[in-house]
Amino acid sequence: MVILVDKNDIEIGVCEKLEAHQKGLLHRAFSILLFNNKNELLIQQRAKHKYHSPGLWTNTCCSHPLPNEDTHKAALRRLKEEMGITAEIELSYKFTYKTVFNNGLTEHEIDHIFIGQFSGQPQINKDEVKAYSYVSISDIKKGIRENPENYTSWFKLIIKNI
Repeated sequence: MVILVDKNDIEIGVCEKLEAHQKGLLHRAFSILLFNNKNELLIQQRAKHKYHSPGLWTNTCCSHPLPNEDTHKAALRRLKEEMGITAEIELSYKFTYKTVFNNGLTEHEIDHIFIGQFSGQPQINKDEVKAYSYVSISDIKKGIRENPENYTSWFKLIIKNI
């Protein structure tokens, strides 16, 4: 289930996650960016079986809060489930975007961007994450310029703000 919201991020209902993506309904999401002590960003490659953006590189962790779940607490929960990481994170900003995928699904989200620090090695959940790497922002921007098809749509928008 995802939380449906209006353009002001006010909750207006709930919906099954796949249905929200099939219908392009605006919903709440979060993205986490963790930087190490060298100011490199921990990025992940999404698992190959994800129903959209499989195998693409993206931010440290991203997902949706559950109904009646605080977005910050959801981000902490999901960071632990997906990457095996416990870290302090702070809300930096939020933005709205809409992307239509080749498979007919639409990602239409108000994405809450959380930033934190972590310099260890994650313990990835192989059902969610194929690989990970610490990469400098300049190298990420170069990678996006040279091979944009290797990165998720929301990550490319987030990186423009860093």
